[in-house]
Amino acid sequence: MSPAFGIDFGTSNSALAASVDGRVELLDIDPGNPLSNSLKSILYFIKEEGQHLSFVGYEGVKQYIDNGAEGRYMQSIKSFLSDTSFQKTNVYGKNYTIEELVGHLLKTIKERGEKIIGRDVDQVVLGRPVVFSTDEERERTATRRLIKAARIAGFKEISLQMEPVAAARAYEKSLAPNQEQIVLVGDFGAGSSDFTVLKVGNLPHAGDGEKEILSVGGLYIGGDNFDARIMRHKVAKHYGTDVQVKSMFSDNLTGLSPLVMSHLMQWHRIPWLRRPQTLGSIKELKVCAGLRDKRLLENLERLINDNYGYLLFRAIESTKCRLSDHDEATVTFKDYGIVIEEPVTKTEFEDMIRDLVARIDACVADTLANAGIGPEQVNAVFLTGGSSYIPLIRAIFGARLGADKIKTADAFTSVAYGLGLEAGLMK
Repeated sequence: MSPAFGIDFGTSNSALAASVDGRVELLDIDPGNPLSNSLKSILYFIKEEGQHLSFVGYEGVKQYIDNGAEGRYMQSIKSFLSDTSFQKTNVYGKNYTIEELVGHLLKTIKERGEKIIGRDVDQVVLGRPVVFSTDEERERTATRRLIKAARIAGFKEISLQMEPVAAARAYEKSLAPNQEQIVLVGDFGAGSSDFTVLKVGNLPHAGDGEKEILSVGGLYIGGDNFDARIMRHKVAKHYGTDVQVKSMFSDNLTGLSPLVMSHLMQWHRIPWLRRPQTLGSIKELKVCAGLRDKRLLENLERLINDNYGYLLFRAIESTKCRLSDHDEATVTFKDYGIVIEEPVTKTEFEDMIRDLVARIDACVADTLANAGIGPEQVNAVFLTGGSSYIPLIRAIFGARLGADKIKTADAFTSVAYGLGLEAGLMK
């Protein structure tokens, strides 16, 4: 049997499972990364001595931190697959389509995986969200682009599988022989959350075909949104977001523009604030600001010019994770001329994200209703993805279905492992 790959191509992180000779194994495709079997889904381009160099994953992040504005950093590329307005982007005089950018990432994953197993691989099962877009044209565009990207990467036999279905296949491995269950799978990514109700089981007559999917649902809320709330409510004030000064030409109060505020909430968009017009508007505010406010706006200028948004958001993410099993955590950042020590209680965090969690809860409710079954018919809830550890999110499933039904595995590799199992079924 030919080897095959299962690739969980994520908005923030990707993972690779290989099916070789009937066995599935997760591969360490991001050397140097503390989570070596999880690759940062980023590209970083830099021009050096007339050559265009590109870096992927943890290596790309390090190059970005070291070189910053000298290069071109790209994150969340997956989210542009359904954007019909995105045709191409220019990097040092060369145009790249979204398919070529995704293809470059997939090719790197493919080559690293092939090097580890010592064999060429032509077959792949790629994970995909339940819904790329509710717009039919955008949905078709995203699917077509992902398949084309896989061909650019060098794969010849390509199939797609919904990420929650792959997670369910991973869960299915824990079932006893001849056991069948109805499972609700919740897959929480950086940019979206997907839900699927389906029948799984190790039944002799079931074969290796598709699982019986009863309903699917999803929405664009994920881990990045929760990080952004901590930034907005606890950290952004250190960068002048509360500054209000009188205009040079009137008594009207003015502050940072909505564009600046929006970009500050997503670390990979902070470099976009280097536009002369944006930096000029910050300088104008400084002219009219008092000593304290001037210092805060100088913090903002350093954040933009020194490009340390990634490190800052790492501190924010670490705080979010700690709040999953502690009542309080502190956002600590001491570098680049700034000292931030902002305590965050679990209650505060839950208040920050309550509206987002309510929307997730409504999506879960709709998914269950569309399945046409009652809560008592759901045997298990299988959660995957980093945000599945957030107590307020887990409480959704406990309240609706019972806390005793919640099951978890490796939150970051369950989908990839399930895709690897699917890959092993390719003919």
